[in-house]
Amino acid sequence: MTEVTGANGQLLNQAAAALENTENILASALSDLGSKTLEGDRASNARLDRYQLIAYELALCSAEATAAAFMLDYIRQLLARTDDADQSELFELRLTALFCAEAVTSIGSRLNARPADFGLNESGISATIGQASVKAFLREQLAADNIAAIGQEVCQRAGDLGADMLEDDHALMRDSFRRFANEIVMPLAEQVHREDLIIPDEILGALREMGCFGLSIPAAYGGIQDDDREDNMGMIIVTEELSRGSLGAAGSLITRPEILSRTLKKGGTEEQKRHWLPKLAEGEPLCAVAVTEPDYGSDVAGVRLKATRTEGGWLLNGAKAWCTFAGKAGLLLVLARTNPDLSASHRGLSTFLLEKPVYDGHDFEFIQDGGGKLSGQAITTIGYRGMHSFNLFFDNVFVPDANLIGGPEGEGKGFYYTMAGFSGGRIQTAARAVGVMQAAFESAISYSQDRVVFKHPIADYQLTQVKLARMAAYLAACRQFTFGVARLMDQGAGDMEASMVKLLASKTAEWVTREALQIHGGMGYAEETPCSRYFVDARVLSIFEGAEETLALKVIARSLVERQARKT
Repeated sequence: MTEVTGANGQLLNQAAAALENTENILASALSDLGSKTLEGDRASNARLDRYQLIAYELALCSAEATAAAFMLDYIRQLLARTDDADQSELFELRLTALFCAEAVTSIGSRLNARPADFGLNESGISATIGQASVKAFLREQLAADNIAAIGQEVCQRAGDLGADMLEDDHALMRDSFRRFANEIVMPLAEQVHREDLIIPDEILGALREMGCFGLSIPAAYGGIQDDDREDNMGMIIVTEELSRGSLGAAGSLITRPEILSRTLKKGGTEEQKRHWLPKLAEGEPLCAVAVTEPDYGSDVAGVRLKATRTEGGWLLNGAKAWCTFAGKAGLLLVLARTNPDLSASHRGLSTFLLEKPVYDGHDFEFIQDGGGKLSGQAITTIGYRGMHSFNLFFDNVFVPDANLIGGPEGEGKGFYYTMAGFSGGRIQTAARAVGVMQAAFESAISYSQDRVVFKHPIADYQLTQVKLARMAAYLAACRQFTFGVARLMDQGAGDMEASMVKLLASKTAEWVTREALQIHGGMGYAEETPCSRYFVDARVLSIFEGAEETLALKVIARSLVERQARKT
């Protein structure tokens, strides 16, 4: 890659040096946590639980640092492709520098708040993060005038955050689904939200025609993905654009087919793949995922819904909760316990495919010919409306042997198959967060330019400019983080990074939509403006597809500690 020189190179080097110093401190803190929690080369869950606050904060700090690293990689590639004449005051570079400064400052503040708990001392943190060159970089980037100037340019650019550097096919995909979001989804989104309607056929039918449900399914099975490689980038680009239109009415539609198709690709028999994947690719039937239970959310290994052998199949008994789109779906992926002797273990779980009729309402009851009954009741929520999330009750519901994923060999392996499905759900959630942020960001810019207070548009005021600049920097970072992880996953890696970007993007979406609502003032709190919808929709992102606490403690912190131990 071409070396970046001149003023741009100097700024890039300053940002990289500040981040490197911060990463060194994080490595020391992770080593200290490892000394307290490792048993051999594996982190003990019981020991990690004694240090939950430290583990959580190190996971979040590491996610911020990793986002900054992806941003730096992005800007290096962009500068290498940009003519020297176009590099002066490059907007994307200024956003990158601002985010790096914000991330370093945020991480330093967390570590300085309780240094002894991280195995650090204040003087050591200051000596590393607080080096003179780093302090100079932070002062320059975080100066009010610098941030406000970026905010002014954000307004002039109408929210355009610069080059995405997408391949041509992905750029065409983005443009196509952006038009669809603008022309079809947005005009329907507010009615769906305010009246708590099911997603209308105008959206579903058009997405079927566009092949949207086959994004994660290989062409050999009727999808539009290449047979020899995954296309996570295409999937998250579509997800982002649909979520920009509406999280509940469009942005989450391909998540369930994504999870189910990955589960089938991981564990399904060839017969099951050939039977179900083409149907899923066509969106006929639509599907839902029944994993969460009333007392077991992220603790999937604790699932209690029972599957008992019977002639020709299995009987399902128990309850599931938060099963999104369960009414409209004609196919449910159900995780159930087939081995009661392993009542607290993931090894006793299996996955089933349950066919059912389609229902549009907020409740349903399906009675099988043999007397089994499945009933569902939609849960009233403050946002994320359109798909409806259901509580489900299974009473001797029959599933044939042919619908046990993996066949007889798949019994007891349902946890692993389901987790393979959810790895894509996490990166998708990050893309959903970016889409919601983009919509809120665009709305905030437009309103700030139209709303006049004390004879001036509020976009003319420094505080508004600072808000918009920081929103832009975090949004850009989350997008590039998401893109970077998608590229890793296309190479067969990036599972831990997918959890990190889900954690960071979800939390950031709450803050960005909050700031957008604040810029709208009283109108932001009114349901007549979409901004209130963005705010309540964003709140769910840190909860579903892995609650942030579980991701931070059980996935990210654990992986970071073990990885740091291997380095040392």
